[in-house]
Amino acid sequence: MGEFEHPALFPMAIDLRDRIDNRLSWYHSVMSNEKPAKYLLCKRVRLQVDPSTMTETQLVEEHATLHERFVDLWKRVKNGDNSGVGQQANPYSLLDVKIELLKRILRRCVLCEWKCKVNRAEGKKGACRLERETRVATFFRHFGEEPPVVGRKGSGTVFFTGCTFRCVFCQNWDISQDPTAGTPVSPTTLASIIHSLREEGASNINLVGGEPTPHLHTIVESLRIAEVNVPILWNSNMYLTSEAMEILADLVDIWLPDFKWGNDNCAVKYSRATRYFEVVSRNHEIAHTAGDMIIRHLVVPGHVKCCTKRILEWVAESCPRAIVNVMTQYRPEYLVARSPQTYPEIARRPRSDEIREAEEYARQLDLTCLT
Repeated sequence: MGEFEHPALFPMAIDLRDRIDNRLSWYHSVMSNEKPAKYLLCKRVRLQVDPSTMTETQLVEEHATLHERFVDLWKRVKNGDNSGVGQQANPYSLLDVKIELLKRILRRCVLCEWKCKVNRAEGKKGACRLERETRVATFFRHFGEEPPVVGRKGSGTVFFTGCTFRCVFCQNWDISQDPTAGTPVSPTTLASIIHSLREEGASNINLVGGEPTPHLHTIVESLRIAEVNVPILWNSNMYLTSEAMEILADLVDIWLPDFKWGNDNCAVKYSRATRYFEVVSRNHEIAHTAGDMIIRHLVVPGHVKCCTKRILEWVAESCPRAIVNVMTQYRPEYLVARSPQTYPEIARRPRSDEIREAEEYARQLDLTCLT
């Protein structure tokens, strides 16, 4: 058994294990130090001009140009050509352009699809209820994630404070709905956390929350400081803007996104998120082309037909290489637990027939599922 393999994978049928391994081949190669993480490759895509001297239009254009060079480098590395990987990013790199773009974005924040355009850089609170400051509630090696990403020594999970959603059943509501939770961290501190988790044996750096999106500026700046080879895992509700996704896509080695709602009515009612399906499906497609991917779908009671089946159909058609985790651990929490009479339709656990229907439909669609 390899250093980062997880025993829970071995009871799986061999053909399923092979399909999963094939679809997570890049992630596993970085996890085992056979390939460099994408964020390290970004540092090797060089730029001679200080990005801070550029206009925003120039930054966007330069980012697009350097992105193409990055994709070319990444493809060559995946195919075994490591030429250029050892070169130092001097004096500036694609990563520096991303950092500068995020500084500009934060002045009129459009990191998430609320697009509140608040100047979070100067201490104003956005729709996420967060200012510029990044807060981390906790970090540790987590063994409760999906077996393919846990490894033998756990997923290096960093729980960020705050969220762009208001899910009425949130299980992490004490982190997601309290913007003052946790401890402030600088990019330097976050880089130290990344190094310490990997040195402890973590298989990846799992950026979660709450929701990591409002903290993207700190995350990316921490990657300029970090040098350890470790896969970056994005564990998110995927309500990012196109601008944020373009910055993020070159940095993430494996995506672990949620896909909760199959229609906008349910998304508004239970998560207070507008244009949900349009936004989240768009971002899943971007992620699907940018790296390895495990899509999480939580089976919500009473929502198999309106949400689960539509999402699974969409994944089968639009993200055929993605692995799917049909999650059945929904339980009434937060506002639903406090006021079950307000949400009687979801104030219960999913029934066994609902779970069977969801799992059987995934099999009918020939999706690669973890269960």
